[in-house]
Amino acid sequence: MAVFNHPEFDQHEQVVFCSDAETGLKAIIAVHSTRLGPAVGGCRLWDYVTDEDALVDVLRLSRGMTYKNAMAGLPLGGGKSVIIGNAKTIKSEALFRAFGRMVHRLSGSYYSAEDVNITTHDIMQVNQETPFVAGLEGKSGNPGPFTALGTYQGIKAAAQHKFGSADLSGKTVAIQGLGSVGFYLCEHLHKEGAKLIVTDINQDAVNRAVTQFGATAVGLDAIYAADADIYAPCALGATLNDETIPQLKAKIVAGCANNQLKRPEHGDMLRARGILYAPDYVINAGGIINVAFEMRPQGYSAEESTAKVMQIFDTLLTIFNRADSQQLSTSVIADIMAQEIIAKGKTA
Repeated sequence: MAVFNHPEFDQHEQVVFCSDAETGLKAIIAVHSTRLGPAVGGCRLWDYVTDEDALVDVLRLSRGMTYKNAMAGLPLGGGKSVIIGNAKTIKSEALFRAFGRMVHRLSGSYYSAEDVNITTHDIMQVNQETPFVAGLEGKSGNPGPFTALGTYQGIKAAAQHKFGSADLSGKTVAIQGLGSVGFYLCEHLHKEGAKLIVTDINQDAVNRAVTQFGATAVGLDAIYAADADIYAPCALGATLNDETIPQLKAKIVAGCANNQLKRPEHGDMLRARGILYAPDYVINAGGIINVAFEMRPQGYSAEESTAKVMQIFDTLLTIFNRADSQQLSTSVIADIMAQEIIAKGKTA
């Protein structure tokens, strides 16, 4: 499996392949950059079809974390890890402790935390083998609610820019993915009076959204063409592509999924169609912001963390305005701004 000439390799500092025969652990840890501080990014447990798919995911996600942390103004670099396997069958304390030993061997250049199919309980088990974890129970805890809060603020910023008002009452939002973050996001939107269209591979989650929020359920592929003002991708990545973008009726794309654009040029495609895109690693930074406040020497503060998450609104407005003035896609502008921060070697 080639790495250095891989299309997604972006001068990553470390890419570590980990295995443990006794527990069945197969994992990849990617440290993209430690220029701004130790690399921090969650661990994702997914049943990848191939090892190549896992490598693509971890390379893209770790780069995204570098940009996410930079744009959030955090003194952190970017990294990510993936564990290959079925979350319903592979989980065990022994497996997570084996993963913890792998993380520990990196001597603090990488801190792990929760991501898809990983809970705070799982991270506590990793923590038995290494202190280089964050998002712990009793400290910052589950980052999901903070990711949802930041995404909600980002949607409001996008509405302010596109529609002239941040008020979401009466607006229709099509939400793809009702995991912990997506469901929390539904709560925020419903409370403000937005109308919800939802889909998810988990029918129980869909039924809950219909019951609790009066949401309209649609099929997995029907969500793209839903008659909505805003499309919120909150599942896995690469759902904005050649096939889906032409189907969109929404004028805003703003959701909490990582790596929403299948390729960089899809940001340009959205702009060409008059669709305002909230760059994923900016709008979904609430969770890592909360984790970062746990890592401070002075200790965790939910109030200070929440205040920092609320700043996502203003950060996105800056991106939107700069994109308009320079006639570039918002995804390009976000990358430029992140690269400017990283080049200085310090956060904004």
